[in-house]
Amino acid sequence: MPRPSLRSSLIFLALTMLATACACRARPVPHASLPVAPHVDDSHLPPPTPLAQEAHDEPSVAAEPVSEGQAAAVFAGGCFWCMESPFEHVAGVISVTSGYIGGRRPNPSYNQVSRGGTGHYEAIRVVYDPRQTSYATLLDVFFHNIDPTQEDGQFCDEGSQYASAIFTSDAEEHRLATEALGRVGEQLHRPIATRIREGSTFYVAEAFHQDFYRNHEMHYSSYRLACGRDARLRTLWGEAASH
Repeated sequence: MPRPSLRSSLIFLALTMLATACACRARPVPHASLPVAPHVDDSHLPPPTPLAQEAHDEPSVAAEPVSEGQAAAVFAGGCFWCMESPFEHVAGVISVTSGYIGGRRPNPSYNQVSRGGTGHYEAIRVVYDPRQTSYATLLDVFFHNIDPTQEDGQFCDEGSQYASAIFTSDAEEHRLATEALGRVGEQLHRPIATRIREGSTFYVAEAFHQDFYRNHEMHYSSYRLACGRDARLRTLWGEAASH
């Protein structure tokens, strides 16, 4: 069994980070209990660093058009911190950007979106080379990193801003997304909550949120653990779970 102090410190880190940075609100996870932390000597770890308020109040900017020969796919899978890494490891992916899409407010800030009421989703924009990877492959990566059966958000994050969705840009993407939804429903034998929506302006989130999993590793890891994300993915997808 892990030392109680380690588990407590992990949850403390997660809750402190959530209170000051992400609107991802820790609550009891209905799908799976929190995974047990391994035995690690955490005595050397510093306390959580307060995160600058201005990192969340800056207005976002619309994403630049993709270059010739490139394509972009937009997915919403809950807290965007957790959706970047899986796509960045796919051959043919050029960039992955966290941002906002689907709402009414132009140039929203993180604080505005995370409080709800803007209609925006937290999402990622995946720019890729269609000669090296396909939209169908990206759909597969997307589904294996979310809980497509959850209606009230994703994992411990509640609210429409954390719901799962696929934002399509043309008829072919819509067709492929529809087929993928059907396959996932057959695999999981459950109603699928993920929606297909028409693409709109994608707003790039504040620089603080880009590559958060890499630039703020301790905060990211403690949040992901407390949210129960990986435990639920393993329950849903087994060995096929990706993160």
